[in-house]
Amino acid sequence: MDINYVGEQLLSGKIGQFFIILSFGSAILSFISYYFATKNPEITSWKTLGRIGYWLNALSIVVIGSTLFYIIYNHLFEYHYAYAHSSKALPTHYIISSFWEGQEGSFWLWMFWQMVLSCVIVFRAKTWESPVMTIVMLCQAILASMILGIEFFGTRIGSSPFILLRDAMNIPIFSDPNYLSLIADGRGLNPLLQNYWMVIHPPTLFLGFASMIVPFAYAFAGLWQKRYKEWMTPGLPWALFAVMILGAGIIMGSFWAYEALNFGGFWAWDPVENVSIIPWFTLIAAVHVMVVFKNSGHGYFTATFLTLISFVLVIYASYLTRSGILGETSVHSFTSLGMSGQLIFFNMVYLALMVGILISRRKEIPSSEKEEDIYSREFWMFIGALVLTVACVQIIATTSIPVFNGIFGTKVAPPINPIAHYNKWQGAFVIVILLLTAVTQFLKYKRTDTKKFWASTIATLVVSILVTALVAYFTEIYSNVMYILIAFAGIFCVISNIRVLGDALKGKWRLSGSAVSHIGFALLMIGALIAAATNKVISVNSNGYIAVANFDKFEKPGDNLFLNEGEPVQMGDYRITYIGDSVAAPNVYYNIKYERIDEESGKVKESFILQPFAQNNPDMGGLIGTPATKHYVSHDIYTLITAANSDSFASISGQKADDKTGFDAYDEPATYEVSVGDTLRYRNGYYVIEGINRDATVNNLPKGPEDVFFGLKIKVVAADQKEFVAEPIYAIKDGNVYDFNKDVNEQGLRFRFSNIYPDRDKLEVMVYQKPLPEKKWIVFKAIKFPYINFFWSGTIIMTLGFCMAIYRRLKDAKISKKIA
Repeated sequence: MDINYVGEQLLSGKIGQFFIILSFGSAILSFISYYFATKNPEITSWKTLGRIGYWLNALSIVVIGSTLFYIIYNHLFEYHYAYAHSSKALPTHYIISSFWEGQEGSFWLWMFWQMVLSCVIVFRAKTWESPVMTIVMLCQAILASMILGIEFFGTRIGSSPFILLRDAMNIPIFSDPNYLSLIADGRGLNPLLQNYWMVIHPPTLFLGFASMIVPFAYAFAGLWQKRYKEWMTPGLPWALFAVMILGAGIIMGSFWAYEALNFGGFWAWDPVENVSIIPWFTLIAAVHVMVVFKNSGHGYFTATFLTLISFVLVIYASYLTRSGILGETSVHSFTSLGMSGQLIFFNMVYLALMVGILISRRKEIPSSEKEEDIYSREFWMFIGALVLTVACVQIIATTSIPVFNGIFGTKVAPPINPIAHYNKWQGAFVIVILLLTAVTQFLKYKRTDTKKFWASTIATLVVSILVTALVAYFTEIYSNVMYILIAFAGIFCVISNIRVLGDALKGKWRLSGSAVSHIGFALLMIGALIAAATNKVISVNSNGYIAVANFDKFEKPGDNLFLNEGEPVQMGDYRITYIGDSVAAPNVYYNIKYERIDEESGKVKESFILQPFAQNNPDMGGLIGTPATKHYVSHDIYTLITAANSDSFASISGQKADDKTGFDAYDEPATYEVSVGDTLRYRNGYYVIEGINRDATVNNLPKGPEDVFFGLKIKVVAADQKEFVAEPIYAIKDGNVYDFNKDVNEQGLRFRFSNIYPDRDKLEVMVYQKPLPEKKWIVFKAIKFPYINFFWSGTIIMTLGFCMAIYRRLKDAKISKKIA
């Protein structure tokens, strides 16, 4: 029976779904048209039709995104995507984040960036437009299929962001035509994603992924049209752009991990992190070999292969993170939406394109019969690219263990300690790459004067050793040989490239882009090394115990301190005080005051307040903490809440933690046998047993001739000398024994006269006390990260170097056109 649902706004979803189908169809139209335009360049109508298909695709993508954002922003929870990824409590910038939290939104983001980049290609690629756009629009068609969400011969293709909640979930609530009135709010955004970096990190990362297809398309087009050497001129700036953007996106992820995640660092070798860095490394290797080829004519196949495989690895990364296969090994991979088959098809299409074109052109691919001279720059750049490629193989082999297990039915276990496992391997690769990056700066293309090479190398080597000794001494990394070697290699690389910058001041500015990016990379590695090797927990708990149930199952008690509100605790150089909290739903912000005290004068030398926050999220296992950091030039102080009892969590939901009634509101009673005249103490004073009232009465309870009511006269004296009286009653009525308690509410006391022992001349009294109002408390961890600013500054310098290199290559391309 059809149900007429109340309040649903279906037009938005219908518009969005129509344009999804249009985006898919127009992408196929454009792909086919550009293909025939490439095969038959003399028929200009094919190219025109290809552009029409592209512009229709571009329009469709914009409308899809606008419609989906309208649905999320206006909290139209009849749509599953809005319900699953947003809530009314989210501010606008986090609503933007919820747009790409789900797979469908992230696929749209990928399509959007490819559409923007394609616009540049259409206007600037000229003779390369048709073959390059053929490859790009094929990718657009496949991506559009990921969000189609339609049935085709019994098989669902893709997952639409416009599917209705009642179609996505089969629960009884949808039998009610007015079900929307029962849905107060959406599930909200994952608390770990509620960080400003997640507003800009995913778009940057997906721009990097989208830009990777352009150098792939140029390399493929060069082989397809047998323009073997020509493609590198327009392809190299695009490759540099992709390396720059993807690198920036990865580093933004490190910022997010450092500031929002609770593992206490900027990189954890999580599988999702790994699969993003692998294509970045391979394209960096490709860029270097492309430069080698342009300067020496060597390494054409390697440059082409690495360029092609980089985008294939992007697609493979998408499969790993979206198929659900990493669900047990990664903390932030997507769950499967039933698109594993489509993702595998996506991989196979571009892998087949790469393998097919390389095999078909294998006899015509340019090669150099002359071997590179060992004292030439191109030889060692080529070696460096190979080392970088081998490093990628190690990362991808370990990350792909779940895939191997799935394909071959094996049960190989991933590394128990992945950080130590990857660091052991990648540390050695980093040393070699940094040393090669340094040494190649003293080499020339084709042939180098060996005397000048060794003179420059040895001089720089001596200076680097001295600087490394100083760094090792001040950072205290001298106990670990691997750390010293990495520090030396990084310092050697920095100093070597500074020499190149010195030459740039003499007029060779065109070489400065690579030198700046190399310096940035070396500083990044040095900063990562020192911060990871020398960071230390400063919230040291000497007794190794935290009085919180099951705390040791989730955290190391010795690395955490317990703070009661308003009670200072000394932590190394700092006096720490928890001074309260505040609520900005769904988060509770904890104010922790840090003070450094001058030992001689006792005065406060420095004072600041950090506000780490947390939210109580039962769906994610309870308290989810987000750190706060105090930044200094030489180090960071990083603070994270690991447990808390603040009733602010309860106040968010309108409940009180201490809402108890009756005897449940009191502690377990104390029972005493007393005599008249006895004095006993309680928490806030004392009370005196003054006597027995043999004529006691109980309200609304009639007293028969055989009944006996005794009242126990008690005087309560508080610490401030205020006095109160209480008279609990012991009653025998109709042969049965009863007692009637009496409360002294001002002191949180309850008395029961519970028995009489005439043979011992004793009276039994039971005394209940309300528990003291529980103080707010927190448990927190504080970590000191020395010299971590080298890591962040290295990132900025490296990105600047890429910008300079892109500018240089664009200028080279213009000069080549003028000469031609």
